[in-house]
Amino acid sequence: MKFISDVKLLLKITQEYVNAQFTIAFSAIFSMLFLLYSFNFNEQNWRPIVLIFFAIYGVTTLYVAILALLIKKDLAAHSEISKRTRLLGIPLILTILVGNVFAAGFGFMLATKNKTVEYTFIVYAFNTQIFLLLISSLNIFKPYVVDTFLVAMGAFIALAVVFLVVAILVARQVTPITAPKWMFWLGVVLLIPVITGNFFSLLAGITLIRKARNADPSAVEKWQKMWDKILRNTMALFGLFFIVFMFSLSVISRWTFDYDFAVENNYSALLLTPTLEFPLGTDNFGRDLFSRIVFGAQISLIVGFCATVIPALIGGALGAISGYYGKNTDNIIMRALDILYAIPGILLAIAIIAAFGANTTNLIIALSVGAIPTYARTMRANVMQISNYEFVESARALGASDGAIIFKHIVPNALAPMIVKATLTIGGAVISTSSLSFLGLGIEPHIPEWGNILKVGSTYLESQSYLAIFPGLCIMLLVLSFNFFGDGLRDALDPKSN
Repeated sequence: MKFISDVKLLLKITQEYVNAQFTIAFSAIFSMLFLLYSFNFNEQNWRPIVLIFFAIYGVTTLYVAILALLIKKDLAAHSEISKRTRLLGIPLILTILVGNVFAAGFGFMLATKNKTVEYTFIVYAFNTQIFLLLISSLNIFKPYVVDTFLVAMGAFIALAVVFLVVAILVARQVTPITAPKWMFWLGVVLLIPVITGNFFSLLAGITLIRKARNADPSAVEKWQKMWDKILRNTMALFGLFFIVFMFSLSVISRWTFDYDFAVENNYSALLLTPTLEFPLGTDNFGRDLFSRIVFGAQISLIVGFCATVIPALIGGALGAISGYYGKNTDNIIMRALDILYAIPGILLAIAIIAAFGANTTNLIIALSVGAIPTYARTMRANVMQISNYEFVESARALGASDGAIIFKHIVPNALAPMIVKATLTIGGAVISTSSLSFLGLGIEPHIPEWGNILKVGSTYLESQSYLAIFPGLCIMLLVLSFNFFGDGLRDALDPKSN
């Protein structure tokens, strides 16, 4: 009995086995979805390409299930995964070419025993780059694309190769504690791809630089532990991957997508079903739905981030002042914010947009104003607690000004709950943006934005349902991703778990 319980505990804490179970579920669900979509009930025929995807995902599910059994057998026999089993994970890396990011990630994680935080960042930087290549390459079937298309695609391929080489070097040279000093410059190089929006590369570069310099071992260890907790959370990692992917796609779209396909009317291609030229079909004006969703991600992310950062800054400042001074200052600020908090946020946003007009700037302002009280309350509670700590009393005794105490000593130590809250509420801002656009009170109708696209698609649910399904899925996945990542970040920053 003790042996069985030990094996179960070992399976529970072995990241490869946990990832295998999640990959099996993910691949099985998508294989079933591909099977359902492979038959065209309107025309009573099969879709060959979709059937191929079903077969690939089905085989992948079976292959990962076999690997899970081998991992279980190795752990029961030797308490570790054998080298032979790890080598069997390498073929799974190729599944990134069909969009199975979990199977590819599992293949990378299984292939090496040395899985540092830097290695995981590089692996998902590589996966993000391959996804960008696959999505952008669909434009080759269009009659024309932007002039920078071929140059950008070549640069993306080169960048993917760099990530793959760096992943091999990191797996061989970097340990959980140290990194060779020459890798400092490798970390600097990894900072450059951030211009494409690939934040995994940025995180890998920062982590590698800190570890190679070894300036403050305690800070490096704290940074490592925080990200290790996040990256071991499969759903949080999925959320972070999808957020980074959508952000990268919105950044590189100017180099690989033609904006005219998203906004110009094409009356010779009205309401076309998905084809190679139009991967997601066209709308009632002949505009490419694929291009509109890609460019629409820019608006959703910009408004979501701005409508979170602005109230976080304003509300955080008001909450810090209110919590530090207390008494009359606290009463004045918080009672004023209570009045604002009593007005439903969506109603306040509608009133502001109705008064000043529907555009991107007014939408950001409308969503920001209603969110200020919640951030002020969060910061106020944290500041009131931290104000009683000894280091604050020491700073006050040394003659530090109130402003220095608040913004140099108290606020930095109260940021963790604010960061978690901001991450969790970005998804709500994205939903609010799409909701207002759907009602005609957000972004101008001709501008590609997921709410606008969904509004058009809602009128064709019975005949061309894909017009509503694809933008709806994007909104759902982005909101879920922020929630998953926010939950993982909250767990990682929770002092009780640390």
